[in-house]
Amino acid sequence: MTFQYHVAKHGSDSAQGTEQNPFLTINKAASVAVAGDTIIVHEGVYREWVKPKNAGLSEYRRITYQAAEGEKVVIKGSERIQEWEQVEGTVWKVQIPNEFFGEYNPYIEEIFGDWVVYNPGRHLGDVYLNGMSFYEAENLEQLQNPEVKTEVLDHWTETIVPVKNQEQTKYLWFAEVDGKHTTIYANFHESNPNEEFVEINVRKACFYPEQTGINYITVKGFEMCQAATPWTPPTADQPGLIGPHWSKGWIIEDNIIHDSKCSAISIGKEASTGDNYRTKRKDKPGYQYQLESVFLAKQAGWSKEKIGSHIIRNNTIYDCGQNGVVGHLGCVFSEIHNNHIYNIGIKREFYGHEIGGIKLHAAIDVQIHNNRIHDCSLGTWLDWQTQGTRVSRNLYYRNSRDLFVEVSSGPYLVDHNILTADYALDNHAQGGAYVNNLIRGKMEHRKMLDRATPYHFPHSTEVAGFAVTYGGDDRFINNIFVGDEGLEKVGTSHFNGYTTSLEEYIATVNEGGGDHHEFNKVEQPVYINHNAYLNGSEAFERENAKLESTKFNPNLEIVEEGNEVYLSIELPEDIETFLGEVQSTNTLERVRIVDAEFVNPDGSEVILNTDLLGNQREEKSVIGPIANLKAGKNYLKIWG
Repeated sequence: MTFQYHVAKHGSDSAQGTEQNPFLTINKAASVAVAGDTIIVHEGVYREWVKPKNAGLSEYRRITYQAAEGEKVVIKGSERIQEWEQVEGTVWKVQIPNEFFGEYNPYIEEIFGDWVVYNPGRHLGDVYLNGMSFYEAENLEQLQNPEVKTEVLDHWTETIVPVKNQEQTKYLWFAEVDGKHTTIYANFHESNPNEEFVEINVRKACFYPEQTGINYITVKGFEMCQAATPWTPPTADQPGLIGPHWSKGWIIEDNIIHDSKCSAISIGKEASTGDNYRTKRKDKPGYQYQLESVFLAKQAGWSKEKIGSHIIRNNTIYDCGQNGVVGHLGCVFSEIHNNHIYNIGIKREFYGHEIGGIKLHAAIDVQIHNNRIHDCSLGTWLDWQTQGTRVSRNLYYRNSRDLFVEVSSGPYLVDHNILTADYALDNHAQGGAYVNNLIRGKMEHRKMLDRATPYHFPHSTEVAGFAVTYGGDDRFINNIFVGDEGLEKVGTSHFNGYTTSLEEYIATVNEGGGDHHEFNKVEQPVYINHNAYLNGSEAFERENAKLESTKFNPNLEIVEEGNEVYLSIELPEDIETFLGEVQSTNTLERVRIVDAEFVNPDGSEVILNTDLLGNQREEKSVIGPIANLKAGKNYLKIWG
């Protein structure tokens, strides 16, 4: 027998949890719900960290948490703070007993951990004025004389970029903590904080189990925000504002998630498999500890039967300091689709090598498709063990970088995407297939011969071997490349000098008569054919069939009209006769290191015949992400 429990702001935790006599807190319902039950939460703001106690038992016997239909339900990691005292001018303060925070005081906890590169004393706390997040000052003097920043350093590209929210930079806070009290100072400018709605971060998460193995949970229809989440590198515990905490089979859908200090949705690892040991112990490189975490995870039950297979869909995720979606190891076999992710890592209060709209390590068989990702420090970063991963039909724009694939051996697929950042693609990997994309922007290609990373038996967490990134073994077919004034390395010319078949590669590498050193000298094969190069982009020297209109400017624009997004692009006359064939498992060469084919997660043949708009391609059709592009001007709705 299954039950339906209700939670409402007029309820009581001593009630029965029925619609007529609801519980007061979501946690009370979580303590009694078991597999097959549904928890319906009614309108209101719930200031609690929901910690599911019981697990579902299968896809069909889940525990579902959902907002009542048509009602706005908000779960906050913050508390409202009143009784501010004016200090001087527009600066106010409030003194709070340390007991208020319990065991977790975000105004003591700093941004800390492996791969944190820049942090001038910033903490996990935050102050919000009518929902607007402040910036943390580095000292009290700075708070009293706020600087209006118009530009900051973008650590990714090492260039100066404009601040998107200049007005926000004037709103600063600073905290002092002694043995008894936490004193928060804030510059509210023309606002009186006792007359406005002011909140501060208090809790580490909004919806995150304390125990691992809480499987088959659905979370649907909530707004969740303002959590004091910690930094989440791949070598540490990875709590997010919401997440399954090393479990299987969660569905996180139709939510609005924002203002997480670090990460919004976490589908990552837990602490026993590594907890910032590079930073704490300082005796080994983070790379070594990350290798160890893979084997520790195997001992902790890392397998398809126990971990991963999550679904993250139809969420809106924004205004987070580190990641929209993060996950190492725990993300395996998951699907991330139809999410709108923006404003991730753009405040630049702190910086590290683990920031992105989506940042995954070991994304084995993960399917990332139909997402809209923009205005992020980095759109999507796939790092280590990108195997069986597919990035398909996503829209990227106004990111500092769009896509980064690092130290992985494939096979992975990138098809039918639009990438438009000035820095569109970082390819520090091998074994990829880039098919039917529109790529406007710089493309960086690098080898990584000093870091061997694991690869796996197909569709498994079992490690099959280790390999460095030799570069190459990539496929670029049916793409449209667009250069622009001031942009370099757009196109495929950076593969000049590479071999073009496995047979040629084998023959060349065996001429020297040596062993592993010879493989470092010879460039792996690349399979590059039937791409279009516009506006200064450059082709691979040995590409047979190509369309080169290097002086043709397509005047590419991504246009936002309310919640809808349009592609505006002009194409040359011969684009309609330069037709490309549908690519599939049978046409894409196997990857060399892993010795595996490009297939679906279930092992079946993959056929790349669905374009960005969901239309089916003919056997031969116009190249690029949209099958009905035509010569001349195109103005097409691509989102909304």
